[in-house]
Amino acid sequence: MVAEAQSSSSLQQLLEECRKEYERTQTELKEIDLLIQQTAGEVDRLSQRNAQATNRLRHVESLFDTMPREDIREAYTAVLEVQQRLFTMRGQLEKLQSDQRNLEAHVRLLRRVLELSQEEASLLEQAEGEGEIVPTVVRVIEAQERERKRMARQIHDGPAQALTNLVLQAEICERLFDSDPERARAELSNLKAAVAATFQRVRTFISDLRPMMLDDLGLVPTMRRYVEGFSEGDGVRVNLVVTGRERRIASYKEVTVFRIVQEILGKARDISHATSVQVTLDIGDDRVHVAVEDDGSGFEMKELTDGPMAEAMGLDTLRERVEMLGGWLQVESDPGRGTRVVFDIPLP
Repeated sequence: MVAEAQSSSSLQQLLEECRKEYERTQTELKEIDLLIQQTAGEVDRLSQRNAQATNRLRHVESLFDTMPREDIREAYTAVLEVQQRLFTMRGQLEKLQSDQRNLEAHVRLLRRVLELSQEEASLLEQAEGEGEIVPTVVRVIEAQERERKRMARQIHDGPAQALTNLVLQAEICERLFDSDPERARAELSNLKAAVAATFQRVRTFISDLRPMMLDDLGLVPTMRRYVEGFSEGDGVRVNLVVTGRERRIASYKEVTVFRIVQEILGKARDISHATSVQVTLDIGDDRVHVAVEDDGSGFEMKELTDGPMAEAMGLDTLRERVEMLGGWLQVESDPGRGTRVVFDIPLP
């Protein structure tokens, strides 16, 4: 009886934390919506200023030989400043929009957890398996925290580092403008190319976080686009085969399938060092079935169930995600023979 009381108390505490998190996230969504409106307005204004500054620079360049150096410097400085500001604000706008989509997904998940918990809490004293409710909620919260840590590492190692490099390049251009205008122009050209490359990496990063196609077009088109980009960008040949009836399924199940395939492909590249991967997606009437098979190094099965390799592969976490939706996930692997991950999620 004491254990049951403690279990009930712990569950109530977790549910209360989920309710507070739900309310806090709803407030954040309202604040982000306001920020998006303000930032979008600023992007529009900066775009107009950028067009004006660019036209001014073209005029200056057409009279480069006769134009006073101070006017040339002002024209270049004006373009650089407005473009840096515009790039920053566009990046901020895309980040806010990405945050908005992630928070909306977070709200849906919290709402689902609260709904399920409220349904099952009424049976807590009578259900024989009542002790399993707490681990389910705990796994949801732990999965959220792991995802946030992974995102923080990716932002630090990717966009944040790239933006720091851009600032350093801009400072170099500023120092060179008086002493060596020609070299300064060359550095500005390099800076422009670096900004464009960084902007593309940021777009790719945002797309990896939450592909907008997934909401607009659904799972199959998004998978095809992602596999194509993965093959081109990472040098791993990925062949996607889609069978069954292509159609939209529940949004949270589309997200789950996409994320799991995304993570498995990343592990095949980074840990298994695969050169080719076969992905099979079968959308049946009552379930979606996925198989991902690579030609990588392969592993002893015990390595995938315990120890550093098991933690790096994260298969237990993927299995939990699938099982929370009523499905199953299996892994087959042998040293030198690659790895095969198969999972199945019921529909609708």
